[in-house]
Amino acid sequence: MFQYIANVITYDIFRLVRGSHIGDSVNFFFYDVPKIYFLLITIIFIVAIIRSFLPPERIRSFLSRRNEYVGNVLAAALGIFTPFCTCSAIPLFIGMLESGVPLGVTMSFLVASPTINEVAIVLLWGLFGWRVALTYILSGMFIAIVSGVLIGRLKMEKYVEDFVYKTKSVASNSGKKLAWNDRIDYAVEYTKDIFSQVWLYVMIGVGIGAFIHGYVPVEFVTRYAGNGNPFAVIIAVIIGVPLYSNAAGTIPIVQALMEKGLALGTTLAFMMAVTSLSLPEFIILRKVLKLRLLLTFFGTVTIGIILIGYLFNFIFKM
Repeated sequence: MFQYIANVITYDIFRLVRGSHIGDSVNFFFYDVPKIYFLLITIIFIVAIIRSFLPPERIRSFLSRRNEYVGNVLAAALGIFTPFCTCSAIPLFIGMLESGVPLGVTMSFLVASPTINEVAIVLLWGLFGWRVALTYILSGMFIAIVSGVLIGRLKMEKYVEDFVYKTKSVASNSGKKLAWNDRIDYAVEYTKDIFSQVWLYVMIGVGIGAFIHGYVPVEFVTRYAGNGNPFAVIIAVIIGVPLYSNAAGTIPIVQALMEKGLALGTTLAFMMAVTSLSLPEFIILRKVLKLRLLLTFFGTVTIGIILIGYLFNFIFKM
């Protein structure tokens, strides 16, 4: 449906040429903005309904009242099974923080959710075999867990935007069983509140991503991050940061890069940079995280991705 609407607006109303730079950019924008808004509203509403049944104490107990590393592992694993980009993972991220889940644990979820995608796992397995798919899963989990542990140790809770902690949970305000009307009213208000905080950042982020999507060819990556360049992984990450896509959306690019001979580690580093470190998502996350925490988050994940890229280039070269 979203693609059909985007095609009508781009090619029928604006009469742009299919396959042109501006046509691809405009089509991407009008496809992704309503899709992400729909996901955001739907996910926020569902999360609010679920949270009305789950007291914050229960969520906190599940993810925090155990060995801290187990909490990070569980949060990263949860991220695998939530096929969201960073912007649509924000409602769950906010809900975890509000429920008292430690910041480091929620960060493991926030990294894993856009980085590891079950659709991408299936596609990678089908196109490149189980070793590549397993490499993708393990490396993404490692980055999510280590990033969460490090950020948790830095005690940066004060660098989360104030509105996140001020969001009220209906489950925590009442000990009695709520009627469905109350749950729905709460979910609607919660959805309005969160969506009003992030909608503009989503549009700006997608706009930047759409422009780059239409004007940056695959050959640009292979030209500067090809084999033989000792800085290939770093360059691939730098190139990937301005781009915007989800994990499944990068698979055709990954296939093209590997067919052109780009090393596996370099390709995975590029893919993870696109899904976890994109400039549009940086802008979106800025509404939730203060600059110091945001830079720490991106810096930690960047270093992890670069190290993973070089490690797997070395392993699969042997």
